[in-house]
Amino acid sequence: MKTIGLLGGMSWESTTTYYQVINETIQQQLGGLHSAKLLLYSVDFHEIEICQAQGDWKRSAQILDTGIQALEKGGADFIVICTNTMHKIAPLLQEKTKLPILHIADTTAAALKKDKISKAALLGTKYTMEQNFYKDKLVASGIEVLIPNEADRNMINHIIYDELCLGTISASAKKEYLRVISALEAKGAQGVILGCTEIGLLIKQQDTALPVFDTSILHAQAAAQAALAEGKAALPL
Repeated sequence: MKTIGLLGGMSWESTTTYYQVINETIQQQLGGLHSAKLLLYSVDFHEIEICQAQGDWKRSAQILDTGIQALEKGGADFIVICTNTMHKIAPLLQEKTKLPILHIADTTAAALKKDKISKAALLGTKYTMEQNFYKDKLVASGIEVLIPNEADRNMINHIIYDELCLGTISASAKKEYLRVISALEAKGAQGVILGCTEIGLLIKQQDTALPVFDTSILHAQAAAQAALAEGKAALPL
C-alpha cells in the first residue's frame, strides 16, 4: 500500500471527510482491520483565505509548498490537496515536487463521464465557479459546465466561508443552495458538482433528484484506490 500525503486544513471541517472516506474505502477493499497509510499536513486556513482575498496566489503557493515538502520528506508517495479552490496553483506546486498530485477535477470529470453526464452544474467558491483552472479540466473531458448567476455565486461563496468553513449548517443555507440547483437543472444540468469540499457537509444526494457529485468523497475514494494500485500508477495533474 502506498502512503497518501494529505494537504489539508482548507478547511479542517472537510479534511475530516477525506480521512474518513479514505479509511472506509481501504477497509472495504481489503477487509479486516485494514486502514490507510497516510500523512496529514494541515495548514492554517486563515493565512490561505487572506491570500485568496488579496489575489496573492504566489504566497499561497509558498505556504502549500512547505506542506508538500514536509509530506515528501515524511515518505508520502503522492499528494492529495484536500480542497477544490487551491488546485488553481496545482501546476506551480507540481513544479516543486517529484511526487505526483492527484487532481480533484480529474477525478470529478472521470465520475461524470462514467455516469454519462455531459452537462453539469458547478457550485463552489467564486474562484472555482468564475475562473477557468477547474472548469477547463471538465470542458476538456467533454462536459459542459453551468454556473449560477452573479448574485447566487456571491451567496454561495458567502455561505462557504462564513458558515460551512466554521461548521455552521443551516436549513436556510440548504434551501438557497437547492434553489440554485433547481434553477440550473431547468437550464439543462444533468448533475450537480459540489465543487467545494465543504458543500458536501450541507447538500446530500437525498436532498435533490439531480445526481450529486461530491468532490471531496470522489477525491478521497480516488486517493484510496491510487494507494492500492500496483506499481507507480500515473496520477494526472
